[in-house]
Amino acid sequence: MRELFAERDITALDRYWAEPYAQHDPQMHSGLDTLRATVPSLEGFSWEPRRIAARGGLVFTHGIVHGWAPNPVVIVDIFRLDNGRIVEHWDVVQDLTSPEATVSGNPII
Repeated sequence: MRELFAERDITALDRYWAEPYAQHDPQMHSGLDTLRATVPSLEGFSWEPRRIAARGGLVFTHGIVHGWAPNPVVIVDIFRLDNGRIVEHWDVVQDLTSPEATVSGNPII
């Protein structure tokens, strides 16, 4: 994630991702060519990971992303790995809100 999205190192796709790559984000096509075309155009994009966990062939990240939407968002990314490489991706995205804006008063991240 850091190499591809923060450093915009497209060669990270060759090291950490593999085809066939299934993308479940409703705004993106499957396949690594979509990432190759999208990443260079992400001006102002940054990812602040807060939690990373793994179980079996799945890796979960929970963080704040700037530059993907007009305002910062909180994203949970779920990656499925096969032979140590990312072959599938899901995400859940919500607007970043302050603790004062939540009913519980707790932060969402």
